[in-house]
Amino acid sequence: MFGRRELGVVVVVVACLAGTGAPAAGADPAVPAGTYYLQSVRTGLNAAEHGGVVFQRSPRGDEDRQQWRLRDTPEGRLLENTVTPGRCLGHRDAAAVAVDCAEPAARWVVTVTGPERYALAEPGTGRVLTAVPGRAELTLEPAGASWYLTPVEPVTRPLPPEDERRLDQVTFLTAHNAYANGVDGGFAPPFIDLFPNQVRGIERQLADGVRGFQLDIHQTRDGAILCHNSCFLVSRPVALRVDLQRIVDFLRRNPRELVTVFLEDYVSAPVLRAELAGVHGLTDLLYRPDLDGVPATGWPRLRELRDRDRRLLIFTDRRREDDQAGGLTRDTFGVLYQREWTVENHWSMGPGVGGSDWTCVSRWPDRPLAHGGEEAFRPLFVMNHFRDTPVPVTAATDNGRLLNRAQRFCQPAARKKPNYVAVDRYDLGEPASAVAALNTYWY
Repeated sequence: MFGRRELGVVVVVVACLAGTGAPAAGADPAVPAGTYYLQSVRTGLNAAEHGGVVFQRSPRGDEDRQQWRLRDTPEGRLLENTVTPGRCLGHRDAAAVAVDCAEPAARWVVTVTGPERYALAEPGTGRVLTAVPGRAELTLEPAGASWYLTPVEPVTRPLPPEDERRLDQVTFLTAHNAYANGVDGGFAPPFIDLFPNQVRGIERQLADGVRGFQLDIHQTRDGAILCHNSCFLVSRPVALRVDLQRIVDFLRRNPRELVTVFLEDYVSAPVLRAELAGVHGLTDLLYRPDLDGVPATGWPRLRELRDRDRRLLIFTDRRREDDQAGGLTRDTFGVLYQREWTVENHWSMGPGVGGSDWTCVSRWPDRPLAHGGEEAFRPLFVMNHFRDTPVPVTAATDNGRLLNRAQRFCQPAARKKPNYVAVDRYDLGEPASAVAALNTYWY
């Protein structure tokens, strides 16, 4: 569990006061002594020590030698690895290496480069610690490079009253492949049909508290159809408009609820537009952050969305530039481009059985999970927590560990808590309890 230490308050308050100044070595008040993850702003990866060399690696929480204890000396600041006491992040020639903490090569000058961003420089040379996309080793370069120093135990605060919470402060239970349930209709060829991601239909999912729905849509002569990989040989396929109508009808009956739909989208923009046009009452409920000033002012409060009856968001994983080539962008009819409004971790924790990979790294390498964390607008964080294949016993185990992974691995990687946690078999392992726990505090 994350603590409520005063450390996080000091970091936030002093960093804001410090602006873009460059305090002197060994006396930089913007970063108090403590234990941190050292995360590249550019790549989203963490500094980790292995075999005496310091690499950038995918965030793995308290595993993989990725935690560093920052402390002061008269000659500069030290970053001591928590797994190997006495060994510090150091510099030798142009390489980042692990050295004895008593060596001069272990000293760094830490300066502020922007809100919550820092540079680590080799004293007297001007060279700074640098991470380059596609290159594992960390080096020292003359050009600037920024890092986050994310506290291992950051401050948390209780959430405001329910209506006063902003959209980016809350967490929603999300069903991965919500359509692949075997109740509402077919979703895959017969053999794959035996491995549903969910076992309850959309209406039951809504009744059970699911508020995020990940849906795969494929284009057929019948429109946008919900299928896994393709609609070939699928019996009783379901159209997207059918499940969207179920969601819209639910929202009309429940005026305080909000729902978000994520489309894994394999259809053309005109086909999707025609599909949505067949959903009665859909446009009246759609929320359009692009028309609401969200990039400048941040996400609205839940009360505002309820008062305006704008309680449904629909995202596509398609790229805007792909649609621009065809002359029709999806946001013109209310479907938002997910990469413009969210960040999302890699979609799989591994095969259906055996050990799992809890690494929390962006699904989109050009958009790190911590992207946009310093402005008024904070992208919504979609945390995927499922395997390649939905094996029930594995899903139950994974779902029981959801809160642990969210807090130890994914919150530090994204520098924010997840807003959507997507799971297989939400009926197993009590993921709703993890969501309830996440909804007690603000990171």
